[in-house]
Amino acid sequence: MQWIERLNEALNYVEEHLDGEISYEKAARLANCSTYHFQRMFTYIAGVPLGEYIRRRKLTKAALALQQGEKVLDVSLRYGYDSPTSFTRAFQTLHGVNPSEAKKEGASLRAFPRISFSLTIKGDQEMEYRIERKDAFRVTGVSLKLVKDMEENMKTIPQFWGEKTMDGTIPKLCSLLKPGHGLFGLCTNTDEKDYWLYTIGIELDEGATLEGMETQEVDAALWAIFPGRGKMPQVIQDVERRIMTDWLPTSGYELAKGVDVELYLSEDPSDQAFEVWMPIRKQG
Repeated sequence: MQWIERLNEALNYVEEHLDGEISYEKAARLANCSTYHFQRMFTYIAGVPLGEYIRRRKLTKAALALQQGEKVLDVSLRYGYDSPTSFTRAFQTLHGVNPSEAKKEGASLRAFPRISFSLTIKGDQEMEYRIERKDAFRVTGVSLKLVKDMEENMKTIPQFWGEKTMDGTIPKLCSLLKPGHGLFGLCTNTDEKDYWLYTIGIELDEGATLEGMETQEVDAALWAIFPGRGKMPQVIQDVERRIMTDWLPTSGYELAKGVDVELYLSEDPSDQAFEVWMPIRKQG
């Protein structure tokens, strides 16, 4: 239950700062995890990205303020919009009416209530996993710097895979795979830098390099490893969601700092064999 309590503490912080600056880093610290893992957990548990949830809550509060007679300009600035124009556009997208119309009696608006997390034990579907401690290893390939926004990266990472398939990079990497090995997708998500790094690559023999490619180090860690197979990307997203919603809350573990790993073991995206590796530590 500590895990759920910490998530709710982070949401309390978000709710208390809807009319000010919200730090994803501070929210993540309250949840006792990295910014990356906090955004990822929120998305899978709540079913909506953290940024979108915050937008909905801000605009819900804004609608209430307008109905209480506050000025459009004052409300737009309080909830983080640089101009009445951008506020009006966002408000109308959510509520279906512009802010001036919202001030009128009888206006039809939408309210998005605050989220709180609770633990529900279902146990209606088995989930295969194993716990392994692995030594450090190196992955060589191509990398993309990511902004620290999960919502944006859910668009840019698939685009990166598509681009590197079309330009021949991924076919080249696959041709160099050793028997029994797979193609890695790594997300290096440290809070110490102002960006995250996503790498597509392979393990090479000690001392080997590939011209024009870079190497990422993956530290030794304890991993929870979840195998899967099916049509991409839906099947891996479902496995990642179930890790957060079904396995992690009752596992006795929590997410640790480190690289998140996807390992692709076949080349057919319509029937892809893969593993998701999550760095973990005992709760304490």
